[in-house]
Amino acid sequence: MGQVEIITANTAAAFAAKLCRVQVISAYPITPQTPVTEELAEMVESGALQAEYITVESEHSALASVVAASQVGARVFTATSANGLLYMHEMLHWAAGSRVPIVMACVNRGVGAPWTILNDQQDTISQRDTGWLQIYCRNSQEVLDTIIQGFRLAEQIQIPVMVCYDGFVLSHASTPVDVPSQDEVDRFLPRFLDRSGINGGTPMNVNPLILSDPRLGPDDKLMPGYMEFRFMLQRDILNSLQIIESVDREFSDVFGRSWGGSLWKYKMEDADHAIVSMGSLASECTIAADMLRDRGVKVGVVGVRVYRPFPASQISEYLSHLKTVTFFEKDVSYGFHGAVAMDAKAALYESASRPSVSSYVVGLGGRDVRPEQLAEATINCIGGSTGHHWLDVRN
Repeated sequence: MGQVEIITANTAAAFAAKLCRVQVISAYPITPQTPVTEELAEMVESGALQAEYITVESEHSALASVVAASQVGARVFTATSANGLLYMHEMLHWAAGSRVPIVMACVNRGVGAPWTILNDQQDTISQRDTGWLQIYCRNSQEVLDTIIQGFRLAEQIQIPVMVCYDGFVLSHASTPVDVPSQDEVDRFLPRFLDRSGINGGTPMNVNPLILSDPRLGPDDKLMPGYMEFRFMLQRDILNSLQIIESVDREFSDVFGRSWGGSLWKYKMEDADHAIVSMGSLASECTIAADMLRDRGVKVGVVGVRVYRPFPASQISEYLSHLKTVTFFEKDVSYGFHGAVAMDAKAALYESASRPSVSSYVVGLGGRDVRPEQLAEATINCIGGSTGHHWLDVRN
């Protein structure tokens, strides 16, 4: 049995990596991610974690290091935030294209310029097309549990996983977390099985220049071209939706906790209207929904836990029959709308019936978002104020 600890989400992430018996860690410190790397470095230095901690000069090198370590058969972990994640951009593509099962904690923070150390989700949303799975957590317990689930997912489908959680709102806030025992985690997460073949004694090139069209390999088997590799990555990311659901169910069997798979619902059974959001903001939305219920308005919440792959069919199933849907998100796709609202509207397009949809960009750069504001904005949308809005912008 595990024990309950009063810890931050950053400590929860470090505990999770240790419980997963990671073998190689490489990360470069950046606020508000730094405590994750500090705690893991202390664990390695004290001997509490039998792993190699690689000290590097940048986030680009940190991700390059764990890509290489994963390719030669190690279970690896890294973490970053904001501009550090953006500095990794090239290696994010390289990791996904190499099909290495990295798990990375991304502590969400607004990106510069202008400079901020506070929270929004623009950093990870801007990297949504790099081929990584992206999972957004609402509290510290989910951070710990999702990193453990993330290794199961990454190693089963051979695709890297970002575990995203809000900087300072979660990263530095101490709350009770049920830390499982090592035996429980070992039962859920088998020891890492190297599938690369690099250590098998056969010389090989890894990720050499590839031709456009398929060609015969040395064994006269047809080898994929560049487009086939891209197709296989897209196919396996889409197919991972079912695996995400099954991994969450298996996690519940071992630990007694489920996080909903791709989406989670709150008071949606009789709802006429829905609020949709991600991460800790979605938890705030449940308070707003309770406020509106007290006023006699049947509102529920749909929390998007997995943003990539986007759970389009479930979104359509949960939302298409409603009267209105209001999106709140801490990001913007410049020149259009919030990214989650855009993807959800695309998912709803082919539904026989569609709700009236409104969306709000909120909380950028750590701007406070209160449940009362969310409730009033939702009421405005229910009353007919459709379209795309920015909440609490002071001109």
